[in-house]
Amino acid sequence: MHSGHYVFAQITKFLPKRFFERLTVKYDDRTRGWSLSHWNHLLDLMFGQLLGCRSLRELTDITVAHANKSFFLGFGKGCINRQIRSKANAIRDYRIFEEFAFHMVAIAQSKRITREFELHGRFYAVDSTTIDLCLSVFRWAKFRTSKSGIRIHTQIDIVTEIPVFYRITNAQVHDVNSMDWFTYEPLACYVFDRGNFDLARLYKINSSGAFFIIREKFHPAYEIESGFDFEEKGDNVLRDQTVRFTGKRNKTNYPTSIRRIVYYSPELRRTFTYYTNNFHLEAKNIALLYKNRWQVELFFKWIKQHLRVKTFWGECENAVRVQIHVAIITYCLIGIVEHDMQINRPIVEVMRILGSSLLTKDDAKDLLAPFKQTLEKQDDRQLSFDFHFD
Repeated sequence: MHSGHYVFAQITKFLPKRFFERLTVKYDDRTRGWSLSHWNHLLDLMFGQLLGCRSLRELTDITVAHANKSFFLGFGKGCINRQIRSKANAIRDYRIFEEFAFHMVAIAQSKRITREFELHGRFYAVDSTTIDLCLSVFRWAKFRTSKSGIRIHTQIDIVTEIPVFYRITNAQVHDVNSMDWFTYEPLACYVFDRGNFDLARLYKINSSGAFFIIREKFHPAYEIESGFDFEEKGDNVLRDQTVRFTGKRNKTNYPTSIRRIVYYSPELRRTFTYYTNNFHLEAKNIALLYKNRWQVELFFKWIKQHLRVKTFWGECENAVRVQIHVAIITYCLIGIVEHDMQINRPIVEVMRILGSSLLTKDDAKDLLAPFKQTLEKQDDRQLSFDFHFD
């Protein structure tokens, strides 16, 4: 596909350019007439994200070295100097990139919802990550007396691996506050880490007709209404009980019965305790859903690898927000590419391969083909050569 085009140009063809251009008209900022257009700016930042550039200087050095490829990569004619990049990040309305990021989220979600999963239903992992910043540089994000920081609160679809919602806040905003921002779908299941353990908010989720799974944060007092132990159940499930909280405060915050599951993980050699209002799924599947929270951790790991303190490409709040939104756009784009090319590999893995091949003219689909399939093609070519030689 796209013979003769650079890998970066091949994958950016999947971006909805017309929608982005409509956003630039909607948010008509003073940079619209610049030689560095909004579209060129977006592609330039995405190129830096995929390469893993640590600074605007590094991105500038690389693009200048490959200036003869600039037009074919989508950056426009001529080189983009570091001052123009810095000024665009600081001045351009971040809402253009924010709205485009949520549009990309919606596209990736709709495409990848057909992916198979062990269980049927809608499952979301909810968590946040804190990115520490230097207080002397990022004073607008003051977190503690000695440092600054921001927090990204995220809701990821476990099936599609796509963040369906995220919000950037000051690092002082606690995880439990993010639970008030979500619109809970009836019959959907939300998997929380123990930092979100707030019984009053969990009861609101229960009242909305949605399900939740959360790891135990402390040891609340409770009475057992029914249940069994590991001798009866197995599957590494030590306890599967229906309980009711007895403490005055907890009983008020969550006045109805709740399911308590104790599970032993052979891989980690430790025991986990979960609470859920889902009485329909098997206990081992509740543990499986919590285990699949690793997808949100992988997402945060990728975000932090590209958004470490030294890799922020601007000091003002607008520049930081632009960079985070572009990171989300890049992540979703790779999810869309993986789906449309029918690669069947994890998003982070696909991103790693593409990031090291942006300036090659190989077919992107061949690069992403499973290793076994690539070897089979090589064997076929070798057999054909041997036969011709004989």
